[in-house]
Amino acid sequence: MRKILLLFFLCSTLYTEAFTQGKYTLSGYIKDAETGEVLIGATVLIRELSKGVSTNTYGFYSITVPEGEYNIRFSYIGYKEVDKNIALTQDTRMNIELGSTSQLMEEIVITGEKEDKNTTGTQMGTIELDMEKIKKLPAFMGEVDILKTIQFLPGVQSAGEGNTGFYVRGGGPDQNLILLDEATVYNASHLFGFFSVFNADAIKSVELIKGGMPANYGGRLASVIDIGMKEGNYKEYKVDGGIGLIASRLTVQGPIKKDTSSFIISGRRTYIDVLAEPLIKPTSAFKGSGYYFYDLNAKVNWRLSDKDRLFVSGYFGRDVFSFKNKDLGFNMRIPWGNATGSARWNHLFNDKLFVNTTAIFSDYDFAFEAIQDEFEMILSSGIRDWNLKSDFTWFPNPRHNVKFGVNYIFHRFTPSSVSAKQGETVFDVGGIQRMYANEGALYIMDDFDLTDKLKLNAGLRYSAFQHIGPFTRYYVNNRNQTDSTKMYEKAKTVKFWQGLEPRLAMRYLFKDNSSIKAGFTHNYQYIHMASVSGVSLPTDVWFPSSDVVKPQIGTQYSLGYFRNFKENLYEASVEVYYKDLKNLIEYKEGVSPGDDIDNNVDNQLTFGDGYSYGAEFFIKRRYGKLNGWIGYTWSKTMRKFEEINAGNWFPAKYDRRHDLSVIVQYDLTARWSFGAAFVYATGNAATLPQQRYFWEGEILVIYGERNSFRLPAYHRADVSITLHGKTHKEYKDAETGEVKRQPKRFISDWNFSAYNVYNRANPYFIYFGNEGNFNEGNFKVSAFQVSLFPILPSVTWNFSF
Repeated sequence: MRKILLLFFLCSTLYTEAFTQGKYTLSGYIKDAETGEVLIGATVLIRELSKGVSTNTYGFYSITVPEGEYNIRFSYIGYKEVDKNIALTQDTRMNIELGSTSQLMEEIVITGEKEDKNTTGTQMGTIELDMEKIKKLPAFMGEVDILKTIQFLPGVQSAGEGNTGFYVRGGGPDQNLILLDEATVYNASHLFGFFSVFNADAIKSVELIKGGMPANYGGRLASVIDIGMKEGNYKEYKVDGGIGLIASRLTVQGPIKKDTSSFIISGRRTYIDVLAEPLIKPTSAFKGSGYYFYDLNAKVNWRLSDKDRLFVSGYFGRDVFSFKNKDLGFNMRIPWGNATGSARWNHLFNDKLFVNTTAIFSDYDFAFEAIQDEFEMILSSGIRDWNLKSDFTWFPNPRHNVKFGVNYIFHRFTPSSVSAKQGETVFDVGGIQRMYANEGALYIMDDFDLTDKLKLNAGLRYSAFQHIGPFTRYYVNNRNQTDSTKMYEKAKTVKFWQGLEPRLAMRYLFKDNSSIKAGFTHNYQYIHMASVSGVSLPTDVWFPSSDVVKPQIGTQYSLGYFRNFKENLYEASVEVYYKDLKNLIEYKEGVSPGDDIDNNVDNQLTFGDGYSYGAEFFIKRRYGKLNGWIGYTWSKTMRKFEEINAGNWFPAKYDRRHDLSVIVQYDLTARWSFGAAFVYATGNAATLPQQRYFWEGEILVIYGERNSFRLPAYHRADVSITLHGKTHKEYKDAETGEVKRQPKRFISDWNFSAYNVYNRANPYFIYFGNEGNFNEGNFKVSAFQVSLFPILPSVTWNFSF
């Protein structure tokens, strides 16, 4: 691998020296004039050469062109374009601030547009979401949710009614890499999956990669959701907030030193427990039961110089469910949540070489605490990471954009931790089981133009994983009983895994503003999640690859046609894909979490393979008063495990042939806007009884093949109306008598929305009940459908000052 890297850099350096003779580099940062925050994906276009670049995640751009005089246009969607004339006779640094069109007029006008990545970019299945548009969509119980918005996109299936869990192109829930300021979020759900942990007020950017992730991402097979937090306003102090039916939120941001450093703090809390408390009678046995969740985002950053920037950000969120029954003397408490921290240093070596170095902490933990009389039991699990990574971006010339880097993670897994005592007596239940692992990766990738029409993104990632001690291996027999054990001391290798992960994407551009793209990815995933449910729940257990569990391997092939219409007003695409999956995991039949006392969690698993293929259709109106998109997916997802379903192939729980989403947003005036969403999906696959026998006073149930039954189709419509407060006030100039306008300091809006507006009773699950008596001949078994949410209206008041 080292020789490959040295050879690549030698060839690239020689090529760059030959190419850049007589050429100069223009570079800098592009920022929002109102807040001072950098703009991600802003476009820099040299009009005479018809060549351009986009800013990176940190708002930096770099382009190298021949010496000369140029007119350069800086633009970003929703912002006023800036044109600069420059005589480029030396390397030049130019930082630009763009003013939002909303600062200039009350009507919504689009004068700038992001670089058209739909047709010109090499990556497939990559979608960037606009936070302002997300906030206009109908909200579930008044809470704007990023993960629910992602479910509206083709290739992404919902985990179920009201749930934030999702599946991408046939991958499982553990195969999605969810990042918040580069820190991994292992459980992104509040309220058992009905809300996500991401507070929309604190989020700046959201990018979904579902079709061939580039080499700088790894560790998962299905998708990447890269979420960036706001930096904070560099110009002035600002307060934003909202009060809804079940939660309130507040965000404070502003400069620490104007134009140099800033901060943002954003908090959110539900008050379900507060609202429910008065409704529970003081004499009730359940007095004191309740549920709430909260989260806190914070970020500070410093511009140390024009070449150095420092960012420190963190997230802490917690769900707490408590249940009390005074009559039985039973108390239960279930807390779970995430904590993340990121410290990032950006350094600009020169106009062509940029580095970002990040130290990251991620922690997820779950606990079940129960007390009855004097007996106390605590069950807990979790995963904790310490991560250090450096990512370099090199701009040798306009035809090449090279990225390379290194990453190291130390994992600490707690698949199972049980303690129990009664009074002063402590029971031996196996103690805390922890597992440790080292994970590392090196990568290099180049996004380069072979010709004006043909562009490639080629990358190679080398990953390695080492399961280490202290660790006890339990060897079990066919009855899952321990026969013998083997002890591994601290830092001793239990098992070492490694692999090369090639990534390739290409784009061929046609003259009619359309292109064909193809992609190939080969990924390794070394950590796993064992779940007894089709959705991501707090009880899910994370654990590493080991001497028993092999790394999951995913190989995806994709091909697509992309086209824009009417000066990029509309973008459309058709993508087809095939994905092959190896070394998947499931619990064995009859096994559940908690059965691993004096055992290893991987001894309870069975292993298998899978595949998925499908076609995705997408058309989007990008801007204007009327905008939105239509997405449709046809797909098939299958699984095969030797110890499940007699070793035969069966549909995955989230296999859906048809998945349709229609999203519409309309700005009637500067003050009134409307949003609507409609979704339709084939029903979930389920395993149901096929036959029943009455034998010796008992009913024997014979189940059909795994997931051989389909629940009724899922569909619903949501609507929302937003009344925006006036942003300006008028006054008469005392001297001239002229009527003038000035921005208002306090602005608010009202959002009214309805979830499931036509009250569709969508199936959540089906259960069976018995009626009558078998001996009397009137015995009957009936199926009953459980639905969660009828029509749910909500109202939210948002404010800013």
